[in-house]
Amino acid sequence: MHREPDVGFDPGSPGSRPGPKAGAKPLRHPGIPASPVVELNVGGELYTTTVGTLRKLPGSKLAEMFSSSPKACTDAEGRLFIDRPGTYFGPILDYLRSERLPTHHNLEVYREAQFYEIKPLVKLLEDMPQIFGEQVARKQFLQRVPGYSENLELMVHLARAEAVAARSSAVLVCAVRSEEDAALCADALRILEGEKRSVVKFGPWKAAPQVKDLLDCVKMDIEARGYQVYYEQYSERTLRAKYLNYFYTFIFSWW
Repeated sequence: MHREPDVGFDPGSPGSRPGPKAGAKPLRHPGIPASPVVELNVGGELYTTTVGTLRKLPGSKLAEMFSSSPKACTDAEGRLFIDRPGTYFGPILDYLRSERLPTHHNLEVYREAQFYEIKPLVKLLEDMPQIFGEQVARKQFLQRVPGYSENLELMVHLARAEAVAARSSAVLVCAVRSEEDAALCADALRILEGEKRSVVKFGPWKAAPQVKDLLDCVKMDIEARGYQVYYEQYSERTLRAKYLNYFYTFIFSWW
């Protein structure tokens, strides 16, 4: 009895496996684009590139997203979606395509390159003066200041607690660079504690920057969170003059 060949395949010679029929769609892993050209929706901004570009650096997060076991979801139009800031994805693609370095928003592109694990681009950006200063000089200094991040959180918490029906809030900070300075300020801290004053203490630290450098860092990092803040030397008569170089008031302005 004569059998019709399977749909989608041409019959082969006796004993051989059937080959693909002309016009039949190629089999592929679900989620991997059939075309080498792919549309991306990155945080609402659309990009067109190729799978080869996205896989250019094995071991990167982008290569992993578009591997044979894809980890990218799709938007309502079927475009592959990445939930990251779209504005800075263009420079990432430009580097993968032609190794061109960004000329604007280098710090933001640096953060995205870290996220996507584009290690050669991360290294090149770290050599640029702006990022070198932030990542190597300032960041490494702050890592040597015990409890720096926790103290920032405490300062913001104290300022917000005093903000009810007020135009500004004042947070008292004690900054001591050395163990000798810390011992000298111990009595002053006890006096303020007896007055039920909250004091956020920074230091001591083992690094070259001075107290003013630390205070500038604190101001910069609080402003980076969207707060308006400035600092001035503590001037109340509660403390003796010998303590004043260690105590500062940070003023948060609310309106």
